[in-house]
Amino acid sequence: MNLNILRQKIFESHTDTQFDELVLKLFDYQYNNNKIYNRYVNLLGRDIKKIDCLKKIPFMPVEFFKEHRVVSGDEKNEKYDAIFTSSGTTGVGTSCHYVKDISLYYQSAVAGFEKFYGSLKNYHVLALLPAYLERQGSSLVAMAEKFMEVSGCGNNNFFLYDFDGLAKKIESIDNKKKILLLGVTFALMDFAETHPQNFGDRVVVMETGGMKGRKKELVRSEIHGLLKKNLGIKTVHSEYGMTELLSQAYSFGEGIYYPSNTLKILIRDASDPFRYVSQGVVGGINVVDLANIDSCSFIETKDLGLMHEDGGFEVLGRFDHSDTRGCNLLYTNA
Repeated sequence: MNLNILRQKIFESHTDTQFDELVLKLFDYQYNNNKIYNRYVNLLGRDIKKIDCLKKIPFMPVEFFKEHRVVSGDEKNEKYDAIFTSSGTTGVGTSCHYVKDISLYYQSAVAGFEKFYGSLKNYHVLALLPAYLERQGSSLVAMAEKFMEVSGCGNNNFFLYDFDGLAKKIESIDNKKKILLLGVTFALMDFAETHPQNFGDRVVVMETGGMKGRKKELVRSEIHGLLKKNLGIKTVHSEYGMTELLSQAYSFGEGIYYPSNTLKILIRDASDPFRYVSQGVVGGINVVDLANIDSCSFIETKDLGLMHEDGGFEVLGRFDHSDTRGCNLLYTNA
């Protein structure tokens, strides 16, 4: 399939069969044009002629983004719109995602949000993203900037540690549109503890990740309980994304995420990464991201999760730092 046609089809509506057919074409393209992924598949000894369905496609360990330039195409002559980098707080290196066409990221991010929440034009977008704003290469900051641009509201703004300013901004906004408060988890908790509010239904509070070493790690129920109590809300929303992906999933409460149209989640056996488990069984999360056409669309993450019958999934924690094939499992309470 022509590469331009393949790019266009990424954002079309797909049946499950059409999605799988597109995935096989994407695998063929990336196997033949991504030298890192090609080398990995070959080292596994896979006969690519026998890869005829999604579950037979090898998923590349996410750690490769820390060790290699993972790109599909002519690596030497390519120019990149952006290089997204991870925060590097784990002590095991920083991931780099070389993005040739950032419009794919913007289109994927906006379409993913609007699938579940409606038009961004109906929201004021406030972003509480310390740590992310204080470094270069954050994909989360880039997404928030795009959300603000599409929203077009004059009240849109970023906040570092100015909790007074954030509280005053929210208080000053009328009720004609909802407010999306997108925040890193530790900052939302600090804000909730120092500036208790009664947001009700007018503010969608959406947490985007962990503590980044700033606070004691808590289980999700403790975090959400504190936020709901101190901010006067019934639900804490969450976004699931990462530096190595260009698509996201969203949770509307209780830690159950639903993927965007360009994302598909599979759960692999925790002790055998080439075998998949049934619904309700905890295992490693594999991600298909159609928007990653210029890097690698088949990512084996270090996250633990399980699938629900309705297509939602939970993220239950992380593998420890030992070898994925024979490691102990660490996960938070659901």
